[in-house]
Formats: sequence, C-alpha cells, structure tokens
Amino acid sequence: MEKKHINDAIQHLEERFTKKVLFQKGDSVVFVLNFMPGQKLPAHTHPGADVYIYALKGNGTITVNEADSEFTEGEVIHIADDEVFAYRNSGNAPASLHVVISKLPGPAYAKEI
Repeated sequence: MEKKHINDAIQHLEERFTKKVLFQKGDSVVFVLNFMPGQKLPAHTHPGADVYIYALKGNGTITVNEADSEFTEGEVIHIADDEVFAYRNSGNAPASLHVVISKLPGPAYAKEI
C-alpha cells in the first residue's frame, strides 16, 4: 500500500499551472493540476483512456468538444477517450483539479474475460 496526502500536491505558481503526480502505476496515473486565475490547460485528448476529473478547489470552465460548462468545487466529470477537452480557471481564486487517467482495456484483455 502507498498513501499520500493530496495537500502535498497543491502548489500554485503565478507564471504557469502546475502538475504534481501522486501515483503512476502501469497505464494509470493520478495527479493534481493547479491553476491561478486565468491559467488554462490547452485542448487535447487521451486516446485509449478514460479521464476522471474532480474539482478539489476553486471554479473554472471546462470545455468538452467545444462546449463550455462551469466546473465548480466538488463536481466530478468523466471524459471519454475520443473527447477533446480543455480547462480554464475562470474564477478569482486558485483552483486545483484531481485527475485520474486510466487506460482502457485492449482486445487482449477483453479476450481473457
């Protein structure tokens, strides 16, 4: 077992957003993204993986397939492997996101079941 405290991954910098990895095991990774007001994560995808994002603190705007939605503290979202997404801290305070990226099982795994 490994145990870490999520507060250790919360670090905000004025010059850029930060990414602090908590765990990386096989094809899965767990990390925290930290944004000052106005900072953003560019639009991108994670082909072959599910992405789960929990808004730990702050408020922002998440864009999925060019549709904007407010994303506020306490909310969680699932992003499918074929969805293009971005995030912007549109609030007035620092924001932190807890992110889990989990590789989808491939054909070999499906055959084993």
